[in-house]
Amino acid sequence: MAQNNPSFPVQLFVYDMSRGMARQLSSVFLGTHTGVVVHGKEFFFGGGGIAHCPPCGTVLGRPNSIVDLGYTEVNEDLFLEYLDSLAESEYRGDKYNLFEHNCNTFSNDVAQFLTGKTIPSYITDLPSEILSTPFGQDLRPLLDSLAINPGGNITGQR
Repeated sequence: MAQNNPSFPVQLFVYDMSRGMARQLSSVFLGTHTGVVVHGKEFFFGGGGIAHCPPCGTVLGRPNSIVDLGYTEVNEDLFLEYLDSLAESEYRGDKYNLFEHNCNTFSNDVAQFLTGKTIPSYITDLPSEILSTPFGQDLRPLLDSLAINPGGNITGQR
């Protein structure tokens, strides 16, 4: 008799970084922060590295939207080992870059690991949309210096 592996829901929390200003100005410019929720915690990447908190526990408050990404059979221990390996290599805090290696890049990689699916392209395409404008090019030096850190516990400090 075959045994079923337990599966766990995986969600993408999507935050408006501008706290409402994006609706008035431009969500493309002001951006989106994402975190992946699985095993009862929200995981994200910022200037401090990979971190986690209870769902909706960042300084950003409640997400503007929640995307159901599906289910995973990856148990919590294996997932935390995966995150530890990422935190020691490609997702150290010093690797953060607002346009090329950010919370959305992290969420996309984690979603693929857990579910085999990517996050929506309207999120992953934001940086190239910003940089394709003259305004984005003018602001790039300033924006490159920003490191977003929404708070939480750094992975490895469970």
